[in-house]
Amino acid sequence: MRKYVVFGTVCLGLLLTSTSNSMASVALSTLITDLDTTLVLAGWVLSGFSLVHTVAMPLAGKISDMLGRKRTFIAYTVLFIAGSVLCALSPDIYWLIGARIIQALGGAGIMPCASGIVSDEFPEDWPRYIGLFSSVFPIGMIIGPNIGGWIVQEFGWRYMFWFNVPFGVVVLLTSIFLLPKRENKNAHTSIDFVGTGLLFGSIFSLMLGLTQLGTEEGGVPWLLVVALFTLAIGLFIPFLRWERRVKEPVIDLTLLGSGPFLAANVYNLLYGIGGLGVLSLIPLYAVSVYKMSVLESGILLTPRSIGMIVASGITSFAMTRWGYFKPIMAGTLLLILGLFLLSLQSPGFEFLGMRIDGVVLLFIVVGICGLGAGIATPASSNACIELMPDKVATITGLRGMFRSLGSAMGVSLATIVLNNIEDVRQAWYVVYVGAVVITLLAVPAIFGMPASANSSSTHEHSSH
Repeated sequence: MRKYVVFGTVCLGLLLTSTSNSMASVALSTLITDLDTTLVLAGWVLSGFSLVHTVAMPLAGKISDMLGRKRTFIAYTVLFIAGSVLCALSPDIYWLIGARIIQALGGAGIMPCASGIVSDEFPEDWPRYIGLFSSVFPIGMIIGPNIGGWIVQEFGWRYMFWFNVPFGVVVLLTSIFLLPKRENKNAHTSIDFVGTGLLFGSIFSLMLGLTQLGTEEGGVPWLLVVALFTLAIGLFIPFLRWERRVKEPVIDLTLLGSGPFLAANVYNLLYGIGGLGVLSLIPLYAVSVYKMSVLESGILLTPRSIGMIVASGITSFAMTRWGYFKPIMAGTLLLILGLFLLSLQSPGFEFLGMRIDGVVLLFIVVGICGLGAGIATPASSNACIELMPDKVATITGLRGMFRSLGSAMGVSLATIVLNNIEDVRQAWYVVYVGAVVITLLAVPAIFGMPASANSSSTHEHSSH
């Protein structure tokens, strides 16, 4: 019984981060008006959060291995609550972006810690329970947009962040009293701060350069763009050199050089762009193209979340029979179909004498996207973990890093397109067709990932 209480406790933490991030996506159109800012800068409220996740998740996995799961889980929850308070107090968009970064630092640590805790509590059946995490996030994605849309419309966007505080305190108290304190398995793990700094600097420079491409006043500052891109490359090269010789690298390049790990992370990066980043802008799409209210745009995300909950729940329990390849491929193709249908912006049609409204179709298409993500996510989350089961937290952090980087890039690229194409419908068409193409590029990577747990074990034995 105790281990199920532990599972419920870490799921509360995952629910906290999921609810918060999905709330923020609903508030985007309101933030632009209230803080008198541009879409590209407002997009950093989402992409800045994802960017910090990119670097902080693998670091969190290392800290969890070194300091212990419970202590790290509690520390990151406190950081998340502090970030939420600062977000609510933001006087301008720059403060809000900075506060979201602090919030992201806290949120980034919760997932790797949760995976490590579950693998400790369920040593024989951890793939199923880590797979069930894929059902927790959509629950937050139902709570977040619906409550968030109502809060933003009735009280203002600041109260959306205040909502996180009592929720976070509940997570904090349950983790203090209910999580077990275990002996650290990797207490002598060292943390690669130099590598982390170089990686963050490189990715931050790249994202900042992309942001400058969306500048409206006075045209694009090409000299600054070139300088930022050059800096990104200039920091990335020494990062690669450093990671090859440091004892405990933030990213194990030899791990990434292995075929299955490389394929899985290429998939996660591209999936993050189309399946996470671009789709996080659905509320803005609904407001600008279908003229929905903020509350209605939040409700629109519900069918996506329900689809993810149902599909990921079924996939998690059937994975031992289905393997990894089939659900990842089927889910990815379904997601691509959903993205393509979103690009059509259908006003509706007649069917058997009945008028099917465009908004109704939009709800159906969003549900298709949810089903695709729900089928693919549990399998893609577990693929490759069997190759190094003793480093589940580190591998989970690495996987999350690539997904978060993809998500940040997806939001930035989409907001640049939306900011530079005057025709709103044409701009959204370009965004979703681009997402289709990028997600299609992820399909070949699926063939390089383990087809099932048995093939993972075979690969592990052959590598030895």
